[in-house]
Amino acid sequence: MKNVLPYLLLLTILIYPFNFLKSQHVGIENAGKYDRFLIKNVMLIDGKGTPMKGPNDVIVEKNKITAITNTKTGKDAYANEKHFIDGTGMYLLPGLINNHVHIHERPNCTLEYLYKLWLACGITTVRDVGSDIELTLADRQKSQMGYLTAPRILIYMVVRNKDIKGAIAQIREFKKMGADGIKIFGMDKEVREAVLAESHVLGLKVAHHVGVEETDARDDIQYGTSTIEHWYGIPDAALIGSQNFPSWYNYNNENDRFRWAGSLWKEADPVRLEKILKGMVDHHVAWIPTFAIYEANRDLQRAQTQPWFNEYLHPTLANYFSPSPQNHGSYHWNWTTTDEKNWKENYKIWMKAVKDFADMGGLVGAGEDAGFIYMMYGFTYIRELELMHEAGFHPIDVMMNATGNNAIILGFEDQIGRIKEGFLADLILVEGNPLENLKYLYPTGITVVEDGVVKTKGGVKWTIKDGIVYDAVKMLADVKQIVEEAKNK
Repeated sequence: MKNVLPYLLLLTILIYPFNFLKSQHVGIENAGKYDRFLIKNVMLIDGKGTPMKGPNDVIVEKNKITAITNTKTGKDAYANEKHFIDGTGMYLLPGLINNHVHIHERPNCTLEYLYKLWLACGITTVRDVGSDIELTLADRQKSQMGYLTAPRILIYMVVRNKDIKGAIAQIREFKKMGADGIKIFGMDKEVREAVLAESHVLGLKVAHHVGVEETDARDDIQYGTSTIEHWYGIPDAALIGSQNFPSWYNYNNENDRFRWAGSLWKEADPVRLEKILKGMVDHHVAWIPTFAIYEANRDLQRAQTQPWFNEYLHPTLANYFSPSPQNHGSYHWNWTTTDEKNWKENYKIWMKAVKDFADMGGLVGAGEDAGFIYMMYGFTYIRELELMHEAGFHPIDVMMNATGNNAIILGFEDQIGRIKEGFLADLILVEGNPLENLKYLYPTGITVVEDGVVKTKGGVKWTIKDGIVYDAVKMLADVKQIVEEAKNK
């Protein structure tokens, strides 16, 4: 008997892998890349502004969607599929596109933290508008090749030269480096005009982070900017004269800057504002408002005590958020109830302007700008979608802003942002209907009562980027571990 035991042990070891492989025939149990897999019996929420439909079966081959069929009428068509995800009770959406991010590697906080947070929140594409170019270019390549656990990365490189000759030389260099677009801010008008002209010649899209500067939305309309980021520049163009700044106001003091920004929208002339919005529509200037990044201004306590901070906020980021003149966006010292009141009024007018712009036919996209002002990566993007709903967008249109519209803004509308045959397989499976409650998109889920039982429901369960399947739940668990280890250090 003793002589037989080693052979039995060896036989068990040899058989085990085959049993494991056999288990894979009952579904996709692990993240990875599959030549072909099925998502079965799932409800579809497309990114084209139409209601939910289903149940449907979706076939993915390599990195593309190759078939979408009705589950009931074709129930036997995919009975023998080797790899599948059972989507029963889940909702399939296009991968979320985050059109305003900064890929910042901070001390003791690696980019793994950012990337896994985004994937856990169902974000499959990000548009970087300011980072370490060399690092981000390398990660873009790794992500494209499937070597890096990260969303698809597009890079808009920041033009920092302030003279015409230097700025044009920089743009041409960016083109050679493989930029997907450029970002501009704080330019004199003549430099801005030359930069826009050169960008059009090179086929580069232009994102304008407007501040209190010489140029505003009228220049974006005239010279052909692709997107206006945030909200400065639009109400400025509708002012009668200058904003009513006090004599001691210092724009470079962010406490001054953001305190008085809270009065900007109510000083804008409504008639002029309507003309500016119409001009943006007519000249195809899109708008990415980033409502969420400024929410601390209207409710500081809410921003400082977000429920996911305890387990998922990296201590490096928490330290950066603490009020300090040294850190961009960390300006909340001496913040008053009056400041919050002004910002609440600001939001009402701002949100109405964004909704009016969309109702006129304007293109609205979604982005987070996280990493500043108490806003975490990924979670802030979901909050952005909630605030779009607050602004008056139907949840169907909110999802269109996050997917189909964002794809158009990027110039990728024939590849991503839709659940459509021939499109790239950028998809997410969510437990719970986001059209019923956008909070279902938060990776931590929400508390519900079903059949008398209190439980947690919601969150993205699978994130599929370029045909690669990621376990979104595991991504969030990895982030939690990263934070725990950082706290222990």
